[in-house]
Amino acid sequence: MPLAGLVLLIGLPPVASVLGETFYIGLFSRVLIYALAAVSLDLILGFGGMVSFGHAAFFGAGAYVVGILAFHGMEESAFISWPFVLMGTDNALISWPLAILTSAGLALLIGAISLRTSGVYFIMITLAFAQMIYFFFTSLEKYGGDDGLSLFARSRIGGLDLNNDATFYYLCLGLLIGFILLSYRLVNSRFGMVIRGSRENETRMGSLGFPTYRYKLVCFVIAGAGAGLSGALIANQTEFVSPSLMHWTVSGEILVMVILGGVGTLLGPVFGAAALLLLEEFLSLYTEHWMLVLGPILIFVILFARRGLYGSIVERIAQNG
Repeated sequence: MPLAGLVLLIGLPPVASVLGETFYIGLFSRVLIYALAAVSLDLILGFGGMVSFGHAAFFGAGAYVVGILAFHGMEESAFISWPFVLMGTDNALISWPLAILTSAGLALLIGAISLRTSGVYFIMITLAFAQMIYFFFTSLEKYGGDDGLSLFARSRIGGLDLNNDATFYYLCLGLLIGFILLSYRLVNSRFGMVIRGSRENETRMGSLGFPTYRYKLVCFVIAGAGAGLSGALIANQTEFVSPSLMHWTVSGEILVMVILGGVGTLLGPVFGAAALLLLEEFLSLYTEHWMLVLGPILIFVILFARRGLYGSIVERIAQNG
């Protein structure tokens, strides 16, 4: 099943081009980007039991790093002048790693505090931090404030033309596959075993000598880095960044993608992102109140497909096989 899905994704751009429906290349690029953000959240939610409601902070921070560096690149001015000089740039080999590092740094700061709590307290602290960051970027009038910041072109990366939608699509697909493989290796390693054990019984894992706090913090940072990469991609896909990327509703949407696809499955969030964004796209063609239709669908999935769309399909295949 994953192989069939991969074949469909690989074949989508040429098929869409032949049919004259190139709109779908952009739409599915967006699906892949949000799928990457959802997989990064699933890493801490599905395997670590950390219900974060502030994941959009890392997503938006990654986008803003790319946007702000591109802004200074157009002005040929320095983004940082002290203690070292960092000139603005649209070079992806500079701005994208900085976006990942910035989001990872934010995750380290937020996680170091939030992970000292659990349950609803953890949820509320991550939400509070995300809203603080949201209002911080809203106050940056130099970079558009509430109105956001437009990019004049997509980032440059080697000999690739990212302004070509098909090229950008395949780059997003490659990065998503790479992050899924990295996450798969992590969750099936000794590191992943400790994370999953901490989810089930953190006290017992601690009594066995595992520093669970440090393990969970590293996992939280990796998830933040993944969200930062997806933020860098969404900035390029839309050629626009705004504080709305960091709003709590975006965290909620990413969380819904994970739940809809299947918590703790890694591939499930990809299905969840596709389902949610495609439903949003097509239902909005018929009514501006599309969420009234989406709501019952989500309730149905939660009630009758407890493991999400992907998890339930895999479970059904295993039973019949």
